[in-house]
Amino acid sequence: MESQEPLISEGEWVKLEKTTYMDPTGKTRTWESVKRTTRKEQSADGVAVIPVLQRTLHYECIVLFPAGLIDDGETPEAAALRELEEETGYKGDVAECSPAVCMDPGLTKCTTHIVTVTINGDDAENLRPKPKGDLCLLVNSHPGTLSI
Repeated sequence: MESQEPLISEGEWVKLEKTTYMDPTGKTRTWESVKRTTRKEQSADGVAVIPVLQRTLHYECIVLFPAGLIDDGETPEAAALRELEEETGYKGDVAECSPAVCMDPGLTKCTTHIVTVTINGDDAENLRPKPKGDLCLLVNSHPGTLSI
């Protein structure tokens, strides 16, 4: 037995739902969860891209954290490359993509893919990257170093 109760609250981006269900012992229970109103029936809501760049003749790495939602009909890999270029200006190649990973189990249905992207910092297109898209004025790249 599982039933969706009327919405507790709904906004433009998320909604709060209450679900009534029966546990394995036969006891009726309720659970509240947050769901994205814009989520389509795909494997995940978004992607997380953590590019680590190492330039020739440098031992330090630059770590950036672009991420975003997967558009309709878009693969996680394509979304990762798009978000990387939009938010940092860098272009790269997908090395691997994880299965959908739950971001906050028990609270939401939010899932993401962790995408490993290789960026050649010495390629001409990556020498002076500039963020693209609508967010370019809001996103600043602050290179730093990562000690491993």
